[in-house]
Amino acid sequence: MDAIDEVAPMVGIATACDAVGVPRASYYRCRRSSPTPPSAKPRPPSHRALPPAERQAVLDVLHSDRFVDVAPAEVYATLLDDGKHLCSVRSMYRYLAAAGPVRERRNQLVHPRYARPELLATAPNQVWSWDLTKLRAAQKWTYYHLYVLLDIYSRYVVGWMLAHRESGELAARLVEQTCANQGIERGQLMVHADRGSAPKSKTLAQMFADLGVEASHSRPRVSNDNPFSEAQFKTFKYRPEYPDRFGGYEHGLSYCRALFPWYNDIHRHSGIAMLTPADVHYGRAADVLAERQRVLDVAYAARPERYVNGPPTVESLPEAVWINPPEDKTRSEIELH
Repeated sequence: MDAIDEVAPMVGIATACDAVGVPRASYYRCRRSSPTPPSAKPRPPSHRALPPAERQAVLDVLHSDRFVDVAPAEVYATLLDDGKHLCSVRSMYRYLAAAGPVRERRNQLVHPRYARPELLATAPNQVWSWDLTKLRAAQKWTYYHLYVLLDIYSRYVVGWMLAHRESGELAARLVEQTCANQGIERGQLMVHADRGSAPKSKTLAQMFADLGVEASHSRPRVSNDNPFSEAQFKTFKYRPEYPDRFGGYEHGLSYCRALFPWYNDIHRHSGIAMLTPADVHYGRAADVLAERQRVLDVAYAARPERYVNGPPTVESLPEAVWINPPEDKTRSEIELH
């Protein structure tokens, strides 16, 4: 590029680029991305440019009471109707931009910057995630609302409720009863949810304050901030026996009464070393994994030639579960934490 800069003043940029085999687009792109060399001379003003006095006169007209709230194109047309021509519309915009007053005049909606929730659980009953989903009823436009409280460390459903409506009062009642059933103490628990009307209700916030429970909320329109509840609802609705519509409230209630015992006590969850949520939540995980390892050891001792990679080992239970792990930490630092 330096060779082109040396030759261009004598033969032109196009000829210089052709001589060294560099496309002109590449030359201009390189010059835009690189700082101007100290030796480069500033571009001289065009002889067609308005002198400073006439430029100031254009600005005075644009800032006058008559045209202060009028677009330059309309000012241009109005002045022509009055028999006056000061400059082009583009020049008006250029002079205004240099003076600073060109901007969007309409009120723009500015969304507040919400903090990214970063939640860590290293044991059961530290962080719960809760959400609700709709179960379609037989009647069109009719739904039943399923509230589910999930422990993110063990994936155990600690509480659920099926109701006819979404309500902060019902959610507060469910959380309060579940905290009592799990023996939650003040300052022990954080409950994470989205920003729906029920999670953000004053009734639920007051109940959290009374119980000493800390509340956390997802960012608006960011479903990944509540991944465990979203994944659990997908597990529920992809069950083979999940009906397209429920015949009534009692039908939905009986289905949920069979669903949650299956999920907690029978379902092996891939996120917790294929253990059941109940095993992890109630401290039976170590015994179950030890028994699995014993079975593998027996199998290896009987036929070691089948295991080309050495003795098999069971998958270990994660020591920590995050919602949005910190971005400034490596994976090893997160696991160590």
